[in-house]
Amino acid sequence: MTGGHYGPSFLSEERHFSNVVATFRKYTSYHLAANNRRRKDLFTLPKDDRELLEQLGYKEKLDQVDKAILANEQFLNKIVVDPEIFGEDGNEDALEEGDEEGEAADPSTSARSHSHSHSHSPHSHSHSHSHSQPHSHELPKEYKPTEFDMDKLRSTLKQFVRDWSAEGQEERETSYGPMKDALLAHFSDIPKEERRNFRVLVPGAGLGRLAYDIASLGFACQGNEFSHYMLLASFLILNKTERPNMHTIYPYVHSFSNVPDRTSMLRPITIPDVYPTLPSGSVFSLVAGDFEEIYGGESDPNEPQAGLWDAVMTCFFIDTAKNIVNYLRIIHKILAPGGVWINLGPLLWHWENNHTNDPSIELDLVEVKQLAAMVGFEIENERTIDATTAECTLYKISSSSPHTLEYTCNLLFRSTVGEL
Repeated sequence: MTGGHYGPSFLSEERHFSNVVATFRKYTSYHLAANNRRRKDLFTLPKDDRELLEQLGYKEKLDQVDKAILANEQFLNKIVVDPEIFGEDGNEDALEEGDEEGEAADPSTSARSHSHSHSHSPHSHSHSHSHSQPHSHELPKEYKPTEFDMDKLRSTLKQFVRDWSAEGQEERETSYGPMKDALLAHFSDIPKEERRNFRVLVPGAGLGRLAYDIASLGFACQGNEFSHYMLLASFLILNKTERPNMHTIYPYVHSFSNVPDRTSMLRPITIPDVYPTLPSGSVFSLVAGDFEEIYGGESDPNEPQAGLWDAVMTCFFIDTAKNIVNYLRIIHKILAPGGVWINLGPLLWHWENNHTNDPSIELDLVEVKQLAAMVGFEIENERTIDATTAECTLYKISSSSPHTLEYTCNLLFRSTVGEL
């Protein structure tokens, strides 16, 4: 592609990224408008009803929510203050898409030709991003974020609680703890100073906490994430943090439904709970893009994949597959002899009953275990983990070829008021 022309996949990717940045920047106006709607609704009630609600302090609560939204704005603006770090200018006048509401920001429409990485030392953090196409500045029309877009952004705020707050430590360790223990047990004969020679991949890395924790154990770790919401947010935490608890967010103020009390809804959360630095010589990176395209395609001579990962750690990830067969084949292919796959999460197939005509193969737990055996894995042991949001069964699987697999699958997913 030459002469300033851009292929459709590149334009789709740039459009999606610009729309994500626009969603961050329009967070405040969107949610203040939603809160103001509540004020308008209040004045539609009979006077006697309004007076009762005023005695409850309802109007004061709305004012407090406004202040919380403005506090969130300060934090979110820091995330997108410099989107050029990703090779994009994130122009606020992002492309308007012609899709149905709720589909405009569907990440399945974005190209996967880009990557970015974080490298850590005690003194510096660096970031790189590259494109195979030149950058387009032809962004004609301001983008109006949909409720689908804003829901992604609100989910990102809540994910900070789980991954980077003291409040989320118990839930985090319930999920990540057994996975890290399984990794250490598998490599128990390896001295700590030699762990950097063993490569661990974390697909679906989200905000990067599990990948960071694994790198903190001394392993060479690479996270892979597709969501630009997560990538932008993780960059701020991993590369721009100056001290623990430097940011305050209010992730629970966006919905008044199923809330036990005002204190719960207006609860401030400080992040991150740690200063995310690593010892000199640590190997840690995050790569942006689609798991299947990056790790399932032909190996890049500069970043080999097949047979060269010593561990694959997937947490709440495998049910994002449209074709679970391909996910398992890729994981099996990229594992080195003696490697291990550790997985935890439910089988809540993300593409089930989708409205975008995407394929979706949904298997039950028994079928997933049988499929793993067909691909080449063999279960060695299993145990049940009771997590805050899930009851999971942990399976250790080895293959007829020299691989082993730690496999955790959710049997029952539950969500309760007050839980993260």
